[in-house]
Amino acid sequence: MIDRYTLPGMKAVWEPRHKLETWLRIELLACEALARRGDIPKQAAAVIRKKAKINVKRMEEIEQVVKHDVIAFLTMLTEPIGPEGRFIHMGLTSSDVLDTSLAILMQEAADLIIADLERLRDVLRRRAMEFKKTVMVGRSHGIHGEPITFGFKLALWYAETQRNLERMRQAKETVRYGKLSGAMGTYAHVHPSVEAFVCRGCGLKPAPISNQIIQRDRHAHYLTALALIASSVDKFATEIRHLQRTEVLEVEEFFSKGQKGSSAMPHKRNPIGAENLSGLARIVRSNAQAAMENVALWHERDISHSSVERVIIPDSTILVDYVLNRLTDMIETLLVYPETMRANLERTGGLIYSQRILLELAKRGARREDAYEAVQRLAMAAGRGRGRFRNGIKADRFIRKYLKPQEIDDCFEPEYYLRHLDAIYKRVFS
Repeated sequence: MIDRYTLPGMKAVWEPRHKLETWLRIELLACEALARRGDIPKQAAAVIRKKAKINVKRMEEIEQVVKHDVIAFLTMLTEPIGPEGRFIHMGLTSSDVLDTSLAILMQEAADLIIADLERLRDVLRRRAMEFKKTVMVGRSHGIHGEPITFGFKLALWYAETQRNLERMRQAKETVRYGKLSGAMGTYAHVHPSVEAFVCRGCGLKPAPISNQIIQRDRHAHYLTALALIASSVDKFATEIRHLQRTEVLEVEEFFSKGQKGSSAMPHKRNPIGAENLSGLARIVRSNAQAAMENVALWHERDISHSSVERVIIPDSTILVDYVLNRLTDMIETLLVYPETMRANLERTGGLIYSQRILLELAKRGARREDAYEAVQRLAMAAGRGRGRFRNGIKADRFIRKYLKPQEIDDCFEPEYYLRHLDAIYKRVFS
């Protein structure tokens, strides 16, 4: 299922061979920088560039013996090169390659997620415009509140998606740093200009200061941005799930021909897509917690973060890519039922207009406490089936002192609640 919604580009980012290609790219740039400085022969750098090739099978064989991926990589590279191979990795430490490579891969993954967010944002905008005036009841605590529109709800999601887009762009910049500063970060065996050259060639910036690694608060920022995106997806999916409940049924996930909802009950049309999204969001959020744990390492570095990152960074970017694409398709094909929305709006017999009546009474001179007591008393009676709310309002002596029958009828018009919708849309979509 994930393959259907995960962009081929995202899977390719985390392919083992692609990772090794970025390692090689860094090593070749480092050799070129060293040659330019005169630290290694230019001829050696040319030979290395010509002969260095990735042989995944051979690297795996070496790693079985040395139990160290970067050493296995370097041995695999140098075997066919000859004497010039001794200049590869000159003055560097493993994390120079690993962290700089990881920054490249996280940039590539971020670009795909940013494109996903832009697509989701565009679909939300289009459907928010489509349902701008589709009236429905707003709910707080799950209880009917006052009229809104379905477009208003989608506009709210659009604004949140825009914030997620900005956060992802910021997170991309936060991790756009490489380091080639050596074993303790002091450039003891390699000049800072080598780092600057390599980072420039990789589209990165040199870390202003590092120890043996890039500091992991940067990566925690990135994973937190992904967790916030996943939480927004969970929020939107949860709302779709609520609105699809049988008792509500104001929207519904698209149900394709031949699809089945239950092995036992043929009538079922379940919001399985939204439920999947809510579940996967939990994984991304938990991965952000693991990224937080990676910030605190021993002294200039230990390796406790490494095994965690090999799971949480690929998994979180792949999952976020998946949930964004699936959510976008879900909203694009979402079945919306305006008639049911209108019926649900009227389900309480007008109780949702109680605040308007309260405020109109106060405007005309009634004490707020007295007005609240009168409106609440009539609302509670109507809610228990003792007459209709509007009729009770019109018959109440206290209220009739302040409001005429036509003025009361005017309070029961949903359009009043939507009169600033254009201003809201202008702020959101401008």
